[in-house]
Amino acid sequence: MEEDLLVNMEDDDDDDDEEERGGQWGAGELQWMQEECVSSGSPAERSGHIAITDQCCMFIWGGYKNADGDAADLYLPKAEVWVYSMETRRWGMRRAEGEVPSSMSGSCAACVDGVLYVFGGHHARGNTNQVYRLPLRAPVLRWQRMRDLTGLAPTCKDKLGCWVHRNRLAYFGGYGYIAPPGHRGAFELDENSVMGNHAGRGWNNHIHLLDLETHSWTQPVTKGNAPSPRAAHACATIANRGFVFGGRYQDHRLNDLYCINLDSWEWSEMCVSQHGPVGRSWHSLTAISPDHLFLFGGFTTSRETLSDAWIYCISERQWKPFKHEHTERPRLWHTACLGADGEVFVFGGCANNLLSHQQAVVCGCGCSAPLASAAPVGRPAQSPAAAAPAEEPGGALNTHTQTHTHTHTHTDAHTDAAESL
Repeated sequence: MEEDLLVNMEDDDDDDDEEERGGQWGAGELQWMQEECVSSGSPAERSGHIAITDQCCMFIWGGYKNADGDAADLYLPKAEVWVYSMETRRWGMRRAEGEVPSSMSGSCAACVDGVLYVFGGHHARGNTNQVYRLPLRAPVLRWQRMRDLTGLAPTCKDKLGCWVHRNRLAYFGGYGYIAPPGHRGAFELDENSVMGNHAGRGWNNHIHLLDLETHSWTQPVTKGNAPSPRAAHACATIANRGFVFGGRYQDHRLNDLYCINLDSWEWSEMCVSQHGPVGRSWHSLTAISPDHLFLFGGFTTSRETLSDAWIYCISERQWKPFKHEHTERPRLWHTACLGADGEVFVFGGCANNLLSHQQAVVCGCGCSAPLASAAPVGRPAQSPAAAAPAEEPGGALNTHTQTHTHTHTHTDAHTDAAESL
C-alpha cells in the first residue's frame, strides 16, 4: 500500500516555542535573495514536498529523498526553505526558526497574503493534523504552530487537497486515521492498514474549513453527489469554485472531475468525454486562467508513471491533450505552481513506480531541463539549450499558459511502501 512510505527516518525533536517576529518586504523587494539566503546552488531531489508561490517566488519545503546505497530514505531537513526567484531564475535557501514542523511528506500547503499554511502530513511517528504558519515576507522566517484552534479538527492524515476562498482554507479528502463520530462525510477503511496491530486508516471525502480570522474549524453541509473518498488527488481553485481530479480510492485510481461551489457548498460532477486523461493519483492540477486547468503526470492503476499533460476547458467541459517534447520525463508526487506571468513551474517528483521497492532512475539531479518546448501561435519555439542555462528552468509555451519546469526529478526506494494511493 502507498500510505506509510517512510519510517525510521531522520526527525529532530520539536523546537521550543518562540514568538514570531514582524517586518515586511516592500512590494517587489527581493534583497533577501542576496542577503538572507544562507545557500545558493539548488535543492536536493525530492518528492512528497510542498510548493507554493508568493509574489515572484516559489517556496519549497519538506519531502524526502533517496539515500545513497542501502541506507533508508531520508526526510529533507525541516529547517530548510528553498526559494526560487521566477525573475532571476535562481535558487536560494533560507533557514527557518521558531516552532519548526517535523520533517514530513504528503503535507498540504496554501499561501494567503504572504503567509504559508501547512496542514497534516506523514512524519517518522505517523500522521498529524497540526497546522503551522510561516510569514514569508518577514526578514527572518519563523514558524508558528497554530495552537488555539477551536471546533472539530480534521483527523490526522496526509495526501489531501485544499481550496482557498474568503480567507478560509477548505481541506478535502486524504488518507488517515478513522474519523470519530461527528465528522460529516464518508470514510472507507483500508483493511490492509490494520495488519500488525496498527491503528486503522483509510480514505475519506471530508471537508473541513479553517477560518483564518476566527481560528476555528467547521464543516459545511454540502449538497449534491459528493466524490467518493480518495487520497493523492489534486485540487485547484478558480474564484468561488473548487475543483478536484482523480486520486486513489481502494484499488482504483480515478479520472473523475468534480467541482464544488465554495459559497453554496453544492457539488457537481463535470460531464466529460471518454477521451480524457486516464485515472491517476499523485498528479498535479493547476488553475491557469479563469476557464482552464492544467493537469500533469501521476501514477495509474497499472502502476505506470505518467508524463502526459492535459488542458481542461471549463466552459466547454472538454479535455484537450497538451503535446510536449519530453514524454521521456514521467513523474509522480511532484508539485506545480502558477507564476505571475502565466508560467507553470513543475518541481521534483519520482520518475518511476514508488511501490517497486527498487531504486528509481534519476532524470535530472542537480540541474533543470525543459519538460516541453512548444510555442504559442506566431512565435517560434526555442531549443532547450537556448531556453535555459544549466540551473534555470526551460521554457514551454502553449496557447493558454507559458509552462516552465524545473526537473529535480526524484529517485527513491520506499522501504515501507503501503499501497494507500
